[in-house]
Amino acid sequence: MCKNEPMRTNFCFAVASIFLSLLSACASLDGRGLVPGKSTTAEIQGAMGAPAERLKRQNGDELWYYVRHPEGRVSYAITVGADGVMRTMEQRLGRENFAKIVVGKSTRDEVRELLGPPSHVLHLRLKAMDVWEYPWREIDEKRVLYVGFTGDGIVREVREAHDAFSDRPSID
Repeated sequence: MCKNEPMRTNFCFAVASIFLSLLSACASLDGRGLVPGKSTTAEIQGAMGAPAERLKRQNGDELWYYVRHPEGRVSYAITVGADGVMRTMEQRLGRENFAKIVVGKSTRDEVRELLGPPSHVLHLRLKAMDVWEYPWREIDEKRVLYVGFTGDGIVREVREAHDAFSDRPSID
């Protein structure tokens, strides 16, 4: 397709460079190539981009959240040490973490640290409750976790359901 003509060669090189950049950006959405105990903040941001949110922990570490919902339906939490090196990386949206949320006991801050920022926040005026929405995936099924908080910041409801809004419309 590209001949040795200078203009055409430069154009083809530019197109190929853009294509490879896009391809590498797509491959890094899940942090592939990052190594706990070795990868630096610059490498993390180079692979994953800017975090959606950063939370400072009492021990000096930071939690960086990379949220890939609604369609990606994952939320990665990367622990970065005070030295700027990645400690851990884990996907937080799943039943194991959902089971850690205790109605009547867990707080807004605990849920935020556990799952990361929600996809949407709904205010239910009649119930005087804020509901955080977390789209996630269980195998091939798209699901949504809803966590409801009252004004005191305590979890009062946790519900999980099939995400009917993600279903394709049926044509009869």
